[in-house]
Order: sequence, then structure tokens, then C-alpha cells
Amino acid sequence: MEVLSSIPGVTQTNGISTSTSITPQKKDSGNNPKDNLWSAILSEVQNQSSTKLPSNKSVLVLGDNATGKTTLIAKLQGVEEPKKGSGLEYAYIDVRDEYRDDLTRLGVWVLDGDPGHINLLKYALNENNFPNTLVILTVSMTTPWNWKEQLDHWIRILSDHVEKLNISTEIRKEAENRLKNAWQNYCETGDDLDANSPMNKRAARLSSVEDEAMLPLPDEVLTKNLGLDIVVVVTKTDYMTTLEKEYDYRDEYFDFMQQWIRRFCLQHGASLFYSSVKEDKNCDLLYKYLTHRIYDLPFRTPALVVEKDAVLIPSGWDNLNKISILYENMHSCKAEDYYTDVIVPPPQRKAVSNRENEVQTEDEQQFLLKQQQVLMQGQNQTRGESPMRTPPSTKSMPRASMDSKLTPGGAGGEGVLANFFNSLLSKKANAPGSPGGIPGSPRPSNGVETTPDRNSMRTDAAAELDRLTRSVKKDDDELSQSEC
Repeated sequence: MEVLSSIPGVTQTNGISTSTSITPQKKDSGNNPKDNLWSAILSEVQNQSSTKLPSNKSVLVLGDNATGKTTLIAKLQGVEEPKKGSGLEYAYIDVRDEYRDDLTRLGVWVLDGDPGHINLLKYALNENNFPNTLVILTVSMTTPWNWKEQLDHWIRILSDHVEKLNISTEIRKEAENRLKNAWQNYCETGDDLDANSPMNKRAARLSSVEDEAMLPLPDEVLTKNLGLDIVVVVTKTDYMTTLEKEYDYRDEYFDFMQQWIRRFCLQHGASLFYSSVKEDKNCDLLYKYLTHRIYDLPFRTPALVVEKDAVLIPSGWDNLNKISILYENMHSCKAEDYYTDVIVPPPQRKAVSNRENEVQTEDEQQFLLKQQQVLMQGQNQTRGESPMRTPPSTKSMPRASMDSKLTPGGAGGEGVLANFFNSLLSKKANAPGSPGGIPGSPRPSNGVETTPDRNSMRTDAAAELDRLTRSVKKDDDELSQSEC
């Protein structure tokens, strides 16, 4: 009992111990900076422990086929070999908050560019995830003449889909105001480190005074507010060198393209990134910017407009005055010109093949059969005078006279020559042991061979040949005299 009485705050009455409240002494926190520091650290840790990275955020990627959607997402994931799917693809990106030591996954939906898959859009963007979805629109530098058609097409599909969602007017209005306020409260990178920055002071004043009126939006800004964060990504910017070499693109063409797409982004409150997975340009910055817009993680990179293939324009930085700087280099075109009138598709090049026409080989048996038919026809036809040959003596000589000169005596002259040559053939054929004999040729039954009178045949043949020679010589003399 005595022990109890020795404890401060405990008294003993009639043997019963009772406790009394102990009032701690009030410390002068204002005079102790260490206490203020520790209390601030504990308060910050307590607040951070309750603000973990959310796991219900997602990104929707839209664009035509061959604009590099799958390759871009694979780069953000850190995957070296992307695998192309079909329809509606799903992937995720690991997001880590180094300051809070927190990790979450950002879901990514990639819609196929085929119009037949537009009905799958309802699974990626619906009433439940509308406030937590960011949209990426992709176009490729390989086909800049299609930018207007593609962006107008996908923004129209996205707008029609959002209009059909069963979202209350309050939620839709809240989403639109969120984009508007984010644009109005945009601060240049680094303002949070500079206490004297006028933009930083204005942002602090607007955040502290809720009822203060916002400044009006600049011209052509958020004229088409869908209530969705939009990032326009121009992929494959390494192709610019090919456009310069093969299609004679000059700097003013690239400036015209940039000013047009920046004005498009102004209308929808979108950010703009020029990226190249091949040369690893702006891919890391795109990842950091996505985590900044979705999870409010730090992003300290300023707008980049110097390098034409690595443009970076955050949402809220741009305006018409900044865009007008590009007009100074545009000499052959104006900003008001219709886009496809300046950036026209290149002429279609016909594919020239150096390969010769392929020759199909004919079947061997068919080829031999055709040759046999040709030979048989040649044997059945009487050999005539070649149409490609014309004897010199026929230039001015009538056909009737030529025939009479060449065949004097009609058939008689030809018969004499025929008998002469037949006698020569008969002599060789009937000679015993002659190698030119015809085996199996018939012989007379009496064994006596009948042969014409050789002397008379030779005499007649010689006389005929002599007469023909004189006749031809005479014709040649007459022909030469007539030509003179």
C-alpha cells in the first residue's frame, strides 16, 4: 500500500487506491524547432500511408493499323519483342513510385484499327472506368498525308461512343471541368521550386480561394471537351529522313504538319508527343508523362519544340501565339490551307520487275509428237520454190516465157533428164555387193536385168544439157540488152 502511495497520481483512501488524471505539462513547441520537424515528418508519413497508388487506372490506345500501337506499348513495358494480337488486346505497365516505395499496374487496352472491331470498344471504355481512363491517339510519320483523315475518324468514333455511355450529367460535367481546370492551372516546369514565380503564386492563390473566378480559356482551346485525358503520339519519326530524301520534304512541310496537329490538340485539350521506338526518342518521357497525368507523379521536363523529330508539348502549355512562330518558315503554304492540299500523297510507283517472263517447259512426248506431224506434212507436200528466193532472170521476164525456156520441148526435156538420173541410180542399186543397195528389192524372175541403152541415154543427156546451157546463156544476153 505504501508502494502505491509513492506512485504519482495514485492516492490511498481508507485502504482503497484510486487514480487521478495526470495533466501533462504543455511544451512550448514554438520555441523548439526539433519538435516541429518531427511532427511534420510524422504527419507526412501518416498522410502518405493512406494514399497508395490506385489500381483501377487504364489507358486506351486508338489508331489505324501500322501506326505502331503495339510496338509503342511494348516499349513502355520494357518488352523487346512485341507480340501482335487481334481485336482488342490487353496488357499492363508496371508503375513504381520511388518516393512512396509503392508499386501498381496500369492496364492498357489496344484496339485493332479494323473498323470491324469498333464494337469491342465498350469493353475498354464504359461507365465504370470512364473517370479513370486516358486515351492515346496514334498516327505514323510514314504516312503524314493520312493524319487528318485518321485523327478525325478516331476522334469521331470516340465522341460517338462517349455520347452513348450511360453517364450522369453530373459525372460528365465534373470530368469536363477537371480538364478545364488542369489547363488553366498549368504551371511551367520548375515553378514549384521557384517561390517567386508568378505562375506558382497564381496557382497557389487559385487553390486556396475556391470561389475565385478562373481565367477564360485561350482561343481554340477545349472547343471539343470529351472529359477524357488525350495524348496524341506521332510514331516512327525516324522516317523523316526518308521523306526528305525520297519525297523532297522540306522544313516548311514539317512545320505545316506540326502547326496543324498542335491546333488539333488545342481543340481537344490533348498533349502531343513525337516518338521513335527505333531511335528511342521520347519513349521514357512519354512513360513519365502518363504516370504524371494518371497518378500525379512528378514530371519536370519542359516543352520541347526545337528538334523536329522529338516534339513534346504538355497539355496546357500551348496556344495560338506559340504556334504562330512556325508560320515564319512557311513560304509556299499558309496555315489556313487545307491539310491534304499541302501534304499530298505521293504518286503511286509501278512495280518494275527485272525478271523475264517465265517459260513453261512442254512435255517431251507432246513436243516429239508435234515434230513428227510437221515432218509427215513436209513429206506429203510437193517441194516448191521458196518464196524468199527469186532468181535474177525473173526480174523482167514473163512467167510463161520463163517456163518455156527452162523446160524446152515441154515434158520431153524433163523426161530425158529424168531417165539419165534414173539410170545412174539403177546402176548403183543393182551392182552386186553395192553398199548403197536396197535390201529386199525385187529381182526379175528370169535373172536378167533390163537396163536402158547406156550410150544412147548418155548422148541424149549430154545433148540436152548442152542445149539448156546455150538457152540460158542466150536469155542472159537478152536480159542484159533489155536492161541497157
